[in-house]
Amino acid sequence: MFFRQKRSGKYTYLQIVENRWEDGGSKQRVIVTLGRLDELREQGQLDGLLRSGAKLSHAAMVLTAQQKGELPIIATKRIGPELIFQRLWSELKIPQVLTALLASRRFEFPIERVVFLTVLHRLLHGGSDRNCMVWKDDYHLPGTETLQLHQMYRAMAWLGEPLGKDDQDGATPFAPRCIKDQIEEGLFHRRRDLFSELALVFYDTTSIYFEGRGGETIGQYGHSKDHRPDRLQMVVGVVLDGQGRPLCCELWPGNITDVKTLLPIVDRLRKRFAIRSVCVVADRGMISQGTIEELQSKERRVNYVLGARLRSVKEIREKVLSHPGRYREAHGPKEKSGDPAPLQVKNVRIDERRYIVCLNVDQAKKDRADRDAIVAALEEQLQRGDKSLVGNRGYRKYLKGGETHFEIDQQKIKSEARYDGKWVLRTDLDELSAEDVALRYKQLWMVEDCIRSIKSILETRPIFHHHDETIRGHVFCSFLALMLRKELQDRLTAAGHSPEWADVLRDLESLQSVEVEYQGKRFRLRSEARGVCSQVFQAVGVAFPPTMEHVIN
Repeated sequence: MFFRQKRSGKYTYLQIVENRWEDGGSKQRVIVTLGRLDELREQGQLDGLLRSGAKLSHAAMVLTAQQKGELPIIATKRIGPELIFQRLWSELKIPQVLTALLASRRFEFPIERVVFLTVLHRLLHGGSDRNCMVWKDDYHLPGTETLQLHQMYRAMAWLGEPLGKDDQDGATPFAPRCIKDQIEEGLFHRRRDLFSELALVFYDTTSIYFEGRGGETIGQYGHSKDHRPDRLQMVVGVVLDGQGRPLCCELWPGNITDVKTLLPIVDRLRKRFAIRSVCVVADRGMISQGTIEELQSKERRVNYVLGARLRSVKEIREKVLSHPGRYREAHGPKEKSGDPAPLQVKNVRIDERRYIVCLNVDQAKKDRADRDAIVAALEEQLQRGDKSLVGNRGYRKYLKGGETHFEIDQQKIKSEARYDGKWVLRTDLDELSAEDVALRYKQLWMVEDCIRSIKSILETRPIFHHHDETIRGHVFCSFLALMLRKELQDRLTAAGHSPEWADVLRDLESLQSVEVEYQGKRFRLRSEARGVCSQVFQAVGVAFPPTMEHVIN
């Protein structure tokens, strides 16, 4: 039944009407006409009628009392993150993979729940496992209520546990095969029907430093991308497939250099994922002539698109950049903020070697303006004295020693201008156009974005673990969190939405469940969905819980 307004002449009447099914169709029947709507409002009869009827409805009374702050609150939990990420966790088949690997093990606590809890903590908050145990109490996370800290440590150790000697085929020289590798392989094979072969992978590395001693072997001194050479660190490599989905991660001692990791990764990918052909796209820090020769060997036959060093490679500096030929436009000038950056490309061959020279016109203008600003400031500083200039790297590269003082080196300024807005690639993909090669390399930003995610939104530090196994498990949970994030972002994009990640997390966390008591009964109330919350639920295919439900003890 429902209220209906019925206009007759110059007046509007309020009626109570019911719907009923009759003769194969829906028909309406007027139960009673309550009177003229204006008179009912003026005399207050309508408000009285609604209040009287509300007494017969617990839902209306409970919601009204809650809005007035008259009900005692028993518990408040954040429910949005669990509803969304548990669905993605299940649809990516992570529980099934974990269950299969645990079939022969006997733990007295649910490992899968511990791993999910840790991964969700990485997505939303980050920090130590000890902090996670306090953090979880504010969230609705079924199955995690009784978990304890020592169980979390045991779960992390299981994820990073080395496999037996018979299962070490395909291990890199830097680290053993572990349980986490079997999880990655299991997840890959469960989604393998989405593509016939792994024809393109993106690869990059970062370093993560330790607050403590960094395990037995994994914490080592090395080149720190965090600019903390005083700290022990580990190296984390991330591999994505051609669609930008996290494929696997590699965890090595901190003294392993980038150039040493590419070939072991390529060999390992073939053995782990049974792939036939691979094109590796990697950044300039991983290239060397020896690496290229090994990639082209008959045993590997791996195609590559590698960033090249403009200034330090003589052939590129002296021949490639000065090679004659016209640039072709891959992307025109930006018309909207979301458009790709302008890009021009030129194909260059030096003997049998193929290079692609790429030019971003906007970046070239910026580089030129930055250099002009540095030179202008340098000229002003030289008039006041030049002693303070020696320690400034931005200034120092444009200086030369004069008879008594430093002078601006015009030849260096002219030489530096050759590099404005340019980057150079080397590849053996003869069948692809220069534009396609450049666009493949530009997709490497996906890996760089993953690296930033691991080190910021999926904050992994501080790492207090003292054993290699628990350290590997701790960082691997950040990788699993990365998988969930990528899956959610892909679904939002497919649904036509592109919210900021920070907004997604904030609005999911704002969705709460409040348990209250009314007339001796307990009810669970859901807060209003805010911001992009509705978009996220729609994209993932999750229904909102009811606004109110009776809790049966």
